[in-house]
Amino acid sequence: MTEIYKASDLTKALELPRMGSAFLNAENMAWQESEEGGFLLKPLVEDEKAGIRTWLMKVEAGAFSELHAHEEYEQVYVLSGSFYDQDREYHAGDFIVRAPGAMHTAGSRDGALMLLVYSPAAV
Repeated sequence: MTEIYKASDLTKALELPRMGSAFLNAENMAWQESEEGGFLLKPLVEDEKAGIRTWLMKVEAGAFSELHAHEEYEQVYVLSGSFYDQDREYHAGDFIVRAPGAMHTAGSRDGALMLLVYSPAAV
């Protein structure tokens, strides 16, 4: 499997709190380049021990990612704009969940903003 959306600097992301709450002002965070051109990230939660990642992802108009898969579940909620994969086009308010290993493409003709949550496969 190929993981193409690795942010270069995850130091600003939160870990899951062991008690209480944690806070992050994502509005003031800079967008980070990913390994795939045109896909920008704001890592909100990066907890390696729990195997959970939560990101905001901005897909620039015209960006496209070749066929790839993730080792964990991928949940995608489209906040604004639209993006597409090999099956269909998704718009604001659409929700997609992919099983670990599900091969897919990703792209946007006009740009999109999405919330992504990655979580481990059930044991």
